[in-house]
Amino acid sequence: MQLILPGEVAPSHRHAQSALRFVVEGSGAYTAVDGERATMRPADFIVTPSWTFHDHGNPGKEPVIWLDGLDIPMIAFFDAGFAERYPQEVQPSVRPEGDAHSRYGQNLLPLEYQPASRTTPVFSYPYEKTRDALSRLQRAGPPHPSHGIKMQYANPATGGYPMPTIAAFIQLLPAGFKGRRHRSTDGTVFSVVEGRGRSKIGKEVFDWGPKDLFVVPSWHEVSHEAQEETVLFSFSDRPVQKALGIWREEEL
Repeated sequence: MQLILPGEVAPSHRHAQSALRFVVEGSGAYTAVDGERATMRPADFIVTPSWTFHDHGNPGKEPVIWLDGLDIPMIAFFDAGFAERYPQEVQPSVRPEGDAHSRYGQNLLPLEYQPASRTTPVFSYPYEKTRDALSRLQRAGPPHPSHGIKMQYANPATGGYPMPTIAAFIQLLPAGFKGRRHRSTDGTVFSVVEGRGRSKIGKEVFDWGPKDLFVVPSWHEVSHEAQEETVLFSFSDRPVQKALGIWREEEL
């Protein structure tokens, strides 16, 4: 978890590790990636790709807290970690806010566009649009018996995961939902955006509410129950496991 107070700046830097930010509380801070800023609002999903300069700042009036997810253990295992500071504390803005969404996030791509990497060129996924999509899907048909209405964040240029090492998901559990048990090999970190409920992980039951975090370790049975309409964000290392041909999932 990262806290940035009003007036603070996390100096610009880059590293081999890929990272995600999921805003838990507060508004008004920003993340800048390769010369473009994105204002951070609650439940926004933000990507900082491997080896791209990024910095954070809070010109607002309230503290902002977000969840950091990085592939540090994986990069350490391969002994492939590098880091570098930017010459200035804050990188210059060379594109207006929202430029990446205009270029890549509208079911359009620049003419003859060829992805430079497997990381999404859109680094900010506003919760407002995500929540609207979940609501529309809820009205369109019944939920999955284990996952409710679950979607994965996508790289709009390739249709793949937003990062080559990290998958991110968002799911809606209708009020009264009682999910079927399932398990998978990707250990998963969850953040509760809205609602209250409980999850049975193995033999233990954990009650949760807004802004709580919980973890489902690899190949542990899990089932979710929602006392009220709930939205859960989650992320895991599923892309790497799939690339290696070792990912497994089982409905119980």
